[in-house]
Order: sequence, then structure tokens, then C-alpha cells
Amino acid sequence: MQPTELRYRKTERELVLTWDDGTFTLSAEFLRVHSPSAEVQGHDGRGGVLPLQKQQVTITSIEPVGNYAVRLVFSDGHNTGLYSWDTLRHLCLHREQLWTTYLQATAATAPATQTFTP
Repeated sequence: MQPTELRYRKTERELVLTWDDGTFTLSAEFLRVHSPSAEVQGHDGRGGVLPLQKQQVTITSIEPVGNYAVRLVFSDGHNTGLYSWDTLRHLCLHREQLWTTYLQATAATAPATQTFTP
């Protein structure tokens, strides 16, 4: 399935995808941290790097790749993930679960804060 419309809202930093059964909005941050690239996913889906501090990232370019994908170029220089229509569809349908999992993972990697008692 291919989206019928793909539009980037620069001010909101959101990619809007319209499919035959509805419209979904994905933030640039969400798309960056869920990049299908080997850097993020790792080779064979193992050993990738969890991108952190991507709250301000934007999409600077959307490049079509054949009839099956787009390459998203991000303001932090990341450009190696090819977002197939299947990948984008999966991200749309599972956004809430994926985002919750990401937030939990980032909380687990946050440095412990020290509390000083006078």
C-alpha cells in the first residue's frame, strides 16, 4: 500500500501521510529515532544505536526512491534510512507503542541525577 499523499509541515516538524483508510502524523523526531538505517537498527536488527537528543531535528529533504520508498534527510545530517511504504505504514499504525517504548529506553539511558541535602 502506498500513501495517497505525503506532506511535510515544516513549522510543526511533522510528516503527514494520507492512506486510503486515514491520515497519520509523525513527528520528525519520531521518524529520526525510528530510522530504518543500519546505524539505528543495527545490522540484522541487532546492535543499533539509540538516537538521543533529537527533539529539535527537522526534515530538510524528502527524496523519492523508485515507487517503493522515500529517503528522509534530517537536519542532524542523517540520511541513510530508506523509508519504504511498508515501513511508514508500520510506523503510522504502531506510533503510540513505539513512542512509549522509545521514551522508556531514553529514560533508562539518562544519567542518574544527584540530590544534595543541605
